[in-house]
Amino acid sequence: MDVIAESFNILAQQFLLFLPKLIAALVIFFVTLYASVLAAKAVKHAMEAKKVDPELSLLLARITRISVLVIGTVIALQQVDFNLTGFLAGLGIIGFTIGFAIQDVSKNIIAGMLLLWQQPFDIGDVIEVSGHAGTVTNISMRATEIRTFDGLDVIIPNGDVYVSAIKKYSDIVRRRVALSVGVACNSDLDLVTRTLEEALSTIPGVITDDPAPKVMFGAFGESTIDLTAYYWVDLDQIGYLDGKDQGIKAVKTACEQAGIDMPYPTRTVLMPQRET
Repeated sequence: MDVIAESFNILAQQFLLFLPKLIAALVIFFVTLYASVLAAKAVKHAMEAKKVDPELSLLLARITRISVLVIGTVIALQQVDFNLTGFLAGLGIIGFTIGFAIQDVSKNIIAGMLLLWQQPFDIGDVIEVSGHAGTVTNISMRATEIRTFDGLDVIIPNGDVYVSAIKKYSDIVRRRVALSVGVACNSDLDLVTRTLEEALSTIPGVITDDPAPKVMFGAFGESTIDLTAYYWVDLDQIGYLDGKDQGIKAVKTACEQAGIDMPYPTRTVLMPQRET
């Protein structure tokens, strides 16, 4: 019993000696948590005051928060005489092993940091990537979020975004529209050219010079001569889809007024006769 009591007293004395260190470590850790949030907000506000891009501000704020947390955690561990060198060595081995298991997650995080740093697009831009088109609503460390034109939220891993071709529709002042049209084989092609080019030039928002609307004949179809009408629209005056819609209406109306036939494809179906 004396041995047990003596051991208990030793443990109690060691705990009393360790308790102040533990309290100090906990205080430092929780202060660090609070300080990391304040530091991140301060960096973000400073970047906004300097009118830095939101994505870069977000990246710097996250780096600041993580850095403060790491430094504070190291200081807190030192208060309890933690063997940090041995821990980091073991952590490196464990991290190397875990890295193979979560390499996709690591790839997405690294790609997210590169996207936030290089800024191939910004939040609010309209882009198309990995087969999805819409407005960028968020860029996190793991994924890019896009709200498609039909109102769906699509979350695309940053690794896929970084290695994919990105079509960026924002900051574009003009776009080219291409309309495929088929006219009858006996049509006056010069008349067709003049009629369509004049019709497209009358649409509000269509650029009439540099370059002007252009009609190019491309092939003989089964029952038509196929052409493509090219014209550019000023996106400040008319949207791309509206420009295409107005172009189709203008072409149809102009062809009807000029007597230009746009025949439908015809098919002849031969049915076998039944023997009587």
